[in-house]
Parts: sequence; structure tokens; C-alpha cells
Amino acid sequence: MGTNAALLVMDLQNGIVSRYAEQPEILTSFQKAAKAARKANIPVIFVRVAFREGYPEVPAQNKMFSAISKNGRMTETEWATEIHEALERQPNEPLVTKRRVSAFSGSDLEIVLRGLKVNELILTGIATSGVVLSTLREAADKDYSLKILSDACLDGDPEVHRVLTEKVFPRQSEVLTVEEWTASL
Repeated sequence: MGTNAALLVMDLQNGIVSRYAEQPEILTSFQKAAKAARKANIPVIFVRVAFREGYPEVPAQNKMFSAISKNGRMTETEWATEIHEALERQPNEPLVTKRRVSAFSGSDLEIVLRGLKVNELILTGIATSGVVLSTLREAADKDYSLKILSDACLDGDPEVHRVLTEKVFPRQSEVLTVEEWTASL
């Protein structure tokens, strides 16, 4: 069976990207990856984190998400959970809504991947220590072939990003820059 890849663009939504607003150039690598995938007919799948009104899926003991629910943010219909316009999401590109850190948790990502017959994932996202790490681990356990685009991953802590991309991720995936990946297409 040949490789059937998909590019996952994870958590590049307004409420997360806006934390880096003073650095608009941070989106350049993500834009290049999406454009290269489209040109190579590799499906681009956008993943966002969002919750229902009233946060029924967020228990008080969930430290990360209960803080969000108390502040009344990140619901499905808010500007904060829309994919950032710089990524130019196309109408035919799936939008997967997750309810936890991993792109697989509480989402229909696996159904979309099965429908597209995907067996290789190219991962990009914010944050490296959040959605990228959690999705990589779960995808590896699900036996996907994996590539991480190191310069299309971003973390608030550059040292954490470095350790993950240089020491942790290579154990379960190929780690490439966007330029290296696009050259291989």
C-alpha cells in the first residue's frame, strides 16, 4: 500500500494565533506548508479546539479547560475559534473540532482520515508542547507514519520547542523543515 498523506494544521485559530500578534511572520511557515500541500494534492485538514455553549464537556477537575470555561471563551461560534484568515482555508478542506489537547480527542478526525484513506500525517500547529505533542503520541499509537514540520510548530517556550523537535519527536516521527518537506514532494 502506498503512502496517502494529509497535512494537519492544528489550533491556528484566532484566539491562539492572537497571542503572537506582535510577530505576524510566525504564520509564514504554516502558509508555505498549506500551499505546498494543496499544490501536491495532499489534503489539508484544519483542527481547532472549541466547546459547546455552557461547556458541558468540561469538568471542573480539568485544570486547563475549566479555566477557559470560567472565562466564557472558546465556544464553537466565537471569532476566537475560527481558523486564522492568513491560512486561507478552502471550502473543501475539512475543519475538525476537538474538545481536548490531542487532535483525536473528542473529534471526528479518525473518520475523516479513514474516509480519505490517510496513513501518513504531516503535523503542524500551536503549541508544540500541546496539540503537536499530544497528537503525535496518539497518532504513533494508532500506527500512522508521521512527519513533523519543525518550523511550522510554535511554542511559547523556545527551549521546550527545541527539546521536543530535536530529542523527543525524532523517536516517533521524521522531523523536517517546511523547505525540506516541500523539496521532497
